[in-house]
Amino acid sequence: MKNLINIKSILIPALFIAGSFLVVSCSESRTNTADSNADSRDAASRDTDSKEVAQQENIAKMASDDQTIVVVENDNDAKFLMDVAEMQLEEISLGKLAQQKGNTPQVKELGKMMEAAHTKTLTEVKALAQSKSVSIPTTITEDSQDVYQKLNDKTGNDFGKAYSDMMVEHHEDAIKLFEKISTDSEDTDIKAWAAQKLPGLRTHLKHAEESKKQNDELKS
Repeated sequence: MKNLINIKSILIPALFIAGSFLVVSCSESRTNTADSNADSRDAASRDTDSKEVAQQENIAKMASDDQTIVVVENDNDAKFLMDVAEMQLEEISLGKLAQQKGNTPQVKELGKMMEAAHTKTLTEVKALAQSKSVSIPTTITEDSQDVYQKLNDKTGNDFGKAYSDMMVEHHEDAIKLFEKISTDSEDTDIKAWAAQKLPGLRTHLKHAEESKKQNDELKS
């Protein structure tokens, strides 16, 4: 495998620009420098989404010259690794929250299981991504932060039901994603790993469905 998997690129012609240096006054130079420093400080002060950082790193790895624009979004395997890392970070954070705020022992146990299992999967996807020269999110993304906050706002039975429902939905989506990659991926390592993770995901879904059923009964 060469760097990012199956990267599609768009070649653009090199532009040769002839011209002369523009002479500016010392005062203009100082003004431009000050403006540039202010812009840098403003940019640094803004939160940067971990997934966006990973995507830009992947683009930079493939941009060997100014004539190549890399379209990472078109690489299904690289996108899969980034999405999976984002999933694991989210499930770990939500699992910890469920252990703190769970309304029943079953919800707390579900959260504990999710934290442990997805921590293990995160370690695996980190190693796999590194072997494929793919950057992945390393901290919880902005979307995941929003999900966490919405769940954290709930208490009691409302929390238990929301978390259980969320785990069912998340694992149904994950199973579909892993099933697709386990058959469609052109990378044998990623394909095999996705297939290997499916039994565990189906077990998680079963536990989440049981927790959902219990919380539905408590609400009735």
